[in-house]
Amino acid sequence: MDIREAVSNGNMGNSIAYLTRVLAGLRPRALVAEQGALHPAGVFLLLYSKGQEQYVLLNRRTNLVEHHKGEISFPGGAKDPEDESLLATAFRETREEMGIAPEAISVLGQLDPVSTRSSFLITPFVGLLSHPYRFQPNPIEVAEVLEVPLTSFLDPFSVREEVRIAEGKLVRSRSFIYQGNVVWGATAKILTSFLDLIGGKEPGWREFL
Repeated sequence: MDIREAVSNGNMGNSIAYLTRVLAGLRPRALVAEQGALHPAGVFLLLYSKGQEQYVLLNRRTNLVEHHKGEISFPGGAKDPEDESLLATAFRETREEMGIAPEAISVLGQLDPVSTRSSFLITPFVGLLSHPYRFQPNPIEVAEVLEVPLTSFLDPFSVREEVRIAEGKLVRSRSFIYQGNVVWGATAKILTSFLDLIGGKEPGWREFL
């Protein structure tokens, strides 16, 4: 089955069933933060259906947050000492940011962790969100809620790749464009990993910074 075709045709049931099987067989890389150099964090890549389309939930951070001001990100954040796991972190932060109750999310699986230049080690979880859902974004943390059709990220014209030199090394970076919004950095890495997965490829974000 070509899951990309299923997504494009709005076949939510088949594509989610396939994705669940693929994620169940995925063994995410184990990255460990050495001596506390990286701060663990958990985020949700949430999928939901509206009409015949599948959507991905993103938000734009405000300029009031400590890290990644004004950037587009998945719901989630840094692990607190009381969090039993990074999945618990993702649930807690998603509720705090977007007002989404944990019982509204069905966890499908986990992707490879991603490190950031701001010293976070992000573990992404893929979840299915019951919809319609009334989002209640926290105005301190969320400037804008972005509901993006998954097909937009499958469109090759939405992808921008650049090559530059950083610290004497050749670096490739990938970003996604949606209605003038630029999705880059760790969020773009996670999206790349997910899109490679549904395309039946090995996660390719490791080639990009």
